[in-house]
Amino acid sequence: MIAKSMESYVKGSSVIRAMFEEGARLAKIYGRENVYDFSLGNPNVAPPKELKDSVIDILESEEPTFVHGYMNNAGYEDVRNTIAQHLNKLHGTQFTDKNILMTVGAAGGLNVILKTLMDPGDQILVFAPYFGEYRSYAANYGAELVVVPPNLPTFQPDLKGLEQRITEKTKALILNSPNNPTGVVYSEETIKAIAAILNKKAQELGTDIYIIADEPYRELVYDGAVVPYLTKYYKNTVVGYSYSKSMSLPGERIGYLVLPDELADFENVVSAATTANRILGFVNAPSIMQLAVARCINASVDINIYNKNRETLYQGLSDLGYECTKPEGAFYLFMKSPLADETEFCQMAKEQRVLLVPGSSFACPGYVRLAYCVSYDTILGALPQMEKVMAQIKALPNQG
Repeated sequence: MIAKSMESYVKGSSVIRAMFEEGARLAKIYGRENVYDFSLGNPNVAPPKELKDSVIDILESEEPTFVHGYMNNAGYEDVRNTIAQHLNKLHGTQFTDKNILMTVGAAGGLNVILKTLMDPGDQILVFAPYFGEYRSYAANYGAELVVVPPNLPTFQPDLKGLEQRITEKTKALILNSPNNPTGVVYSEETIKAIAAILNKKAQELGTDIYIIADEPYRELVYDGAVVPYLTKYYKNTVVGYSYSKSMSLPGERIGYLVLPDELADFENVVSAATTANRILGFVNAPSIMQLAVARCINASVDINIYNKNRETLYQGLSDLGYECTKPEGAFYLFMKSPLADETEFCQMAKEQRVLLVPGSSFACPGYVRLAYCVSYDTILGALPQMEKVMAQIKALPNQG
C-alpha cells in the first residue's frame, strides 16, 4: 500500500503530462503531423553543436574512472569556478566556486534549497500563475505554499498582495522570471519594490526571508527585454538555474544553485545544501554534463526559432479574436479562454486535435497555456483549427 501522502499526488498527476500523453495517443490515430500539441515545454531546438563536440571529446580524451566517477557533492571545483567567472562577467558579481552548487536540474536545485531552509509549518510565497510543481516541492518538506492571486491582465506581481501575506512563518518567496506560464518578465523596478517589501517585513518580524529565483528561462527573452539578476537587489537571494532550456538539455538534468556570500547564515546554508544534495539521493549532478557545459559555457540555442514561433502564434491567435498576453520571455503564451470554463474550451480545442493546458493547473482559471517550443508547421497547422474552435464558440447561445 502506498503512503497516504502520495495518494493525492497520484490522483492529481500532472495535467501537462496527461495532455502530452494524450497527444501521443492521438498521433497514433491521426498521424503526428495532424496533431497540434502545445502541452509540454519540451524544447524542439537542437542543443548547440559545441555541446555534442564537448561530450565526444570528454569521452575520448578523459580518464574513464574520472569521467564516470564520484566527485564532491557540490560538483567539480573547476566546473563551479568556470560558472562563477561566467556569471561575474555577465552580471558584475564576485562569485567563486564556493558560491556554486551543481544540481540535478533546476527542479533538483529547488528541492535542495527547500530541504535546506524549510521546517514543517514554514510558508513559501509565490505569485500566481505559477508552475504547479512548486506546491509539491513545498509539501515535500512540510512547508505551506501561500499564493498571491494573479494581477490581471498584466500578470506582473501584486505587490500589495505580497505584503499582506507575509507572516512570521514566511521563509521564502519563489520568483520565476521569465515566467512559466505567462512569459512575463519582471522589471528592475518591480524587483526593487519586492526587495524593499521583503527587507521591511523581515526587519519588522525579526526574521530572514529568502528569495528563491527559479531561472531556467533566463536567456530566452525577446524584444530587448532584460532579466535583472536578483542577487544584486536582495542579499538573501538563492538562484536556481538549469541548462534545460538555454542548451535544450531537459533530459540531462543539469543545473546549479547560486549561494551568495551575503546570504544569512551563509556557511551553514552552503554546508546544508551540499548535504541535502547527497541525502535527497541526487548525490551529485551528472558528471559528463558538468564537464560538457563548462567547456561550452557561452553556447546557447538559437532563440530566433522560438521568436518566429512566438510572433506567428501571437499574431495568428489575436487575428482570430483570442485575447493573448504577448510573452517577453520563455516559450509560453498565456491566452484568455473565450469560455468561462477553460477546461471546456480545452476540450473543444482537443476535438480539433489542438492540445492546450488549462490555466487552473497554474492557479489561474479562465486562461490556457500554449508551449510554442514546437515546429513552425505545427503552429501553421493549428491556426485553422483554432479558427474552427472560435467559430463554434461564437455559434453557442449567448456567445455570438
